[in-house]
Amino acid sequence: MIQLGIRLHDTAELPIEKRLENVRAQGFSCVHLALSKVSGLPSAPETLTPGYAMALRHLFDKKELDIAVLGCYLNLGNPDAQMLKQIQNRYLVHIRFAAMLGCGVVGTETGAANEDYHYDPEDTVSQHSLELFIQNLRPVVSYAEKMGVILAIEPVWKHIVSNADRARTVLDEIGSPNLQVILDPVNLISPVHYGQRDETIAHAIEVLGRDVAVLHLKDCRLERGEVISSACGTGELDYSQIISFAECSKPYIQATLEDTKPENAVMARSYIEEREGRI
Repeated sequence: MIQLGIRLHDTAELPIEKRLENVRAQGFSCVHLALSKVSGLPSAPETLTPGYAMALRHLFDKKELDIAVLGCYLNLGNPDAQMLKQIQNRYLVHIRFAAMLGCGVVGTETGAANEDYHYDPEDTVSQHSLELFIQNLRPVVSYAEKMGVILAIEPVWKHIVSNADRARTVLDEIGSPNLQVILDPVNLISPVHYGQRDETIAHAIEVLGRDVAVLHLKDCRLERGEVISSACGTGELDYSQIISFAECSKPYIQATLEDTKPENAVMARSYIEEREGRI
């Protein structure tokens, strides 16, 4: 069984308690929480106090919702030492906050080896960029170990960890049980290899499967040479591999839907549940 959730910032903008009530009423059991993207929720590092964590935890418990992932999507590939230190400290604060929230996973993408997080086809995927990312990630993972929290990296074809093999390298180089993976199949599909998307997903499952902590689910299609993501059931993705993987190898894994809108979230959830029922 897959525990389906949703990104909280994709839901209707309402006061937090009503927002959570709607999420539960729509049939979701968990959320991906990115504090800076949810209106009305403080997100500055100095606001992430134990009291704030307990208040949020009570609200989620009251609505019988889990926080599957606390998002902290900053650029750990930043080459500027001062900016990098601030970014790393932001991760430490989120890891500590996650521990108080009862949220086991802090999620991150893997950035670019530049200050403004732009895609550089050569530098982003270089060996130098990968080594820089691993070096910058180490102290963050070390803190996650101390706090009993999993830091999960999310490979994206435009970022430093651009494919399953580079993600495997990061996991093996750091060698910590507190470093795992958020697997988002669509984020691994580049326009150039769109026609081989099933093979890309199969390879990711083979290489990363044992370290997958959470799934992100969305759909995709190719338009004018770009991979366009959208809610599940509105594109061309075949979910059979990822659902079979979850059912067979990751019982009760949490999977949060992405790129939904308030008006199609229930449809997207039902779409995945219907396909899950076929397996």
